[in-house]
Amino acid sequence: MTRIERSTSPLSVNPLKASQPVGGTLATLGFRGAVPLLHGAQGCTAFGKVYFVRHFNEPIPLQTTAIDPISAVLGADDNVLGALDTLCGKSAPALITLLTTGLSEAEGTDIERLVRTFREAHPEHAGTAVVPVNTPDFVGSLESGYAATVEAIIEHLVPEAASAGTRPGRAARQVNLLLSDAVSPGDAEALCELLEAFGLEPVAIPDLGASMDGHLEDGDFSPVTTDGTPLDALRECGNAAATVVVGASLHAAADRLRARTGVPDYRFDHLMGLHATDRLVMVLCAIAGREVPPPRVQRQRRQLQDALLDTHSVLGTTPVGVAAEADLLAGLTTLLHDAGAEVTTAVAPERSPVLDGLPAGRVAVGDLEALEHHGREDGVELILGSGHAAATAGRLGVPILQCGYPIWERVGLHARPRVGYRGSRDTLFELANTLLEHREVHGDVRPYRSIYRSADAA
Repeated sequence: MTRIERSTSPLSVNPLKASQPVGGTLATLGFRGAVPLLHGAQGCTAFGKVYFVRHFNEPIPLQTTAIDPISAVLGADDNVLGALDTLCGKSAPALITLLTTGLSEAEGTDIERLVRTFREAHPEHAGTAVVPVNTPDFVGSLESGYAATVEAIIEHLVPEAASAGTRPGRAARQVNLLLSDAVSPGDAEALCELLEAFGLEPVAIPDLGASMDGHLEDGDFSPVTTDGTPLDALRECGNAAATVVVGASLHAAADRLRARTGVPDYRFDHLMGLHATDRLVMVLCAIAGREVPPPRVQRQRRQLQDALLDTHSVLGTTPVGVAAEADLLAGLTTLLHDAGAEVTTAVAPERSPVLDGLPAGRVAVGDLEALEHHGREDGVELILGSGHAAATAGRLGVPILQCGYPIWERVGLHARPRVGYRGSRDTLFELANTLLEHREVHGDVRPYRSIYRSADAA
């Protein structure tokens, strides 16, 4: 079993973790006509807005109840009720997620009660779905906040199994795609295209590939998301032939969806590399009633096999450090391992069961300081992590491949797919070229030593 090390530091020196409200906001952005409402101080929301505006380079709909220290002590119910009334009246969103923060959680706010009170006081806003989610930022991380929000949306908006399937004729073609935070907009778009190659109709939940792909709209600025998973699609989840779940963090949400719809599901920790994609393709063949995958998919598989051969001479035995949320960490370390790289240190911000099976020499639960400390100790030659890890890579004198959240000094990386045969192939090429470019600039060409040569002879 993989050895898990937990940081004993009394503080986070170089944070890797993003908060649960940020994760809840990200999940909400994948639904059409939606807006997240953070129940907390203005600074909590301002941070989240800057976080995503700089990552996606897009306007981000995000609102706040703007409580202050006095209302936090004396009660901020009126802030929530007023904010919900204003949002419904001025923006007419299809969905509002009411997300708590550390301040409102410390106050002990019962947001379920507040939503019931709002419904009683404002029946004229019955057309707007309001989903309350507890996302305190003093526990968990972006991944857990995202997962909690997806689970809450399923609980409130997907009909019970008895009435879930309303159009049985679609059951043979429709497939629900339950996607974790590790699935970027580019990944979501690529997965939908893969399912369509099998003649299936994907319903991505949430669909960041439609909402945050950077497309230009014909109309003026919108105070809510302009694309993503429509709420009508949630009501049709029971029509699906199957659900494909991507990300171990969504197992609880998958349990809730299966209980409410009765639709069977297939679960994947990630979809990077040859083996995980092979399993997905076989599942899609079974759902679509095909004996073999489409020729285009078979060709992409052979391309990935060739890329593994081509990049092995560069990546093989290269010590690498990776820092990311658990689901993304699982995919990246597996892909690196398949190419022969040695993931000496993998760092996640929170403990997760998926960490137990990672092909890494050391798995640490901590921050970027742990990545830097262990990376220097292990002599890593390449770093994978978010934009925050760029400074760490600079101090170590090694190149970095930026992935995950947030990425602030590169454009469009969120639109680059890294899953499936083609995404895995392109990521391997990018990793190899990043290393080669660094070695050319710094004149650092590692001598080749055969694995069949004894250490003494070397």
